[in-house]
Amino acid sequence: MLPDMISCNSSCIEEYGYEEMGLYITFVASGDTYLYEGVPEYIFEGLDRASSKGQYFNKYIKDN
Repeated sequence: MLPDMISCNSSCIEEYGYEEMGLYITFVASGDTYLYEGVPEYIFEGLDRASSKGQYFNKYIKDN
């Protein structure tokens, strides 16, 4: 079961949510939701505050 998801106005990310060190992200292009495990809460909070969700994802989450 997914956590409460937050919709956003992004060309890359449709929605995202966080639960117990797990960051869930649904991507616009595919509509698929991915789970990124072991993500500290401060990374989720940074994504939530970021003006560009895609840029934040690419810099701090993808490949980390």
